[in-house]
Amino acid sequence: MPTSQKQLYEGNKLAKRLRRQVGEAIADFKMITDGDKVMVCVSGGKDSYALLDILLSMQEHAPIDFELVAVNLDQKHPGFPEYVLPDYLASRGVAFNILEQDTYSVVKRVIPEGKTMCGLCSRMRRGALYRIAGELGATKIALGHHRDDILETFFLNLFHGGRLKAMPPKLVSDDRRHIVIRPLAYCRESDLQKFAELRGFPIIPCNLCGSQDNLQRQVIKSMMREWNKRFPGRLETMFSALQRISPSHLLDPQQFDFQGLAAGTEACPDGDNAIDAEEFSSTASALSAPINRAATIK
Repeated sequence: MPTSQKQLYEGNKLAKRLRRQVGEAIADFKMITDGDKVMVCVSGGKDSYALLDILLSMQEHAPIDFELVAVNLDQKHPGFPEYVLPDYLASRGVAFNILEQDTYSVVKRVIPEGKTMCGLCSRMRRGALYRIAGELGATKIALGHHRDDILETFFLNLFHGGRLKAMPPKLVSDDRRHIVIRPLAYCRESDLQKFAELRGFPIIPCNLCGSQDNLQRQVIKSMMREWNKRFPGRLETMFSALQRISPSHLLDPQQFDFQGLAAGTEACPDGDNAIDAEEFSSTASALSAPINRAATIK
């Protein structure tokens, strides 16, 4: 098979896999329903471009009707190419809004040199996006976080926050006015990187938070990359673990009624066995078993 044909074949296969994974995530968590107006947050990075591209493709074939509107928050980073996103979005024929808000100057003024800017920046960005979602009448806000982002957040909370907490695929905002969804929840970052290269998205680099070498997320990302090299399949197993929670085998009395346990009452749902030796074969088989899903948006 000539190289060009092989690349085309592999590209089509990758696109189908990503669409399938997005469809499964949407179905599993009921992210999009008939009549929804979905605001897709497009930053100019590979993930948000891929999210918009996949949702546009699915919109043509989905068994439900939903509307898409792309929104970009121009945070006034120095050298930000203001024409790139409007030109691209117009070429895709999607409705879009460019929201201008100078969060860059605020973050640079408030955060001391060398300190992490992500916390303040993300809060300001979130507030601006929630505001425009309300103005547009959007029923869902779609973000481009993927499987690796979810795992990284889990380890950040575990190592630095002292909590078993990740990044949910669907949530209600603190003010209860918005539903936030992450349709790329099942997609690997490496696949999205390849997809972006194949599709030739006009990537806009982030020179604010992305240029900070001291971010703990970069440390976690490096750790996971090394694990993936040394132990192929480990990331998949860890992600499966986030979908198979056993509150009765953890230590949070708010999530499981330990005080109410007594002999003669119903046994814990996961029994009295735990992996404390080299007994991984049955667990591996369970992780590879198919998950029962609702009807998937193709």
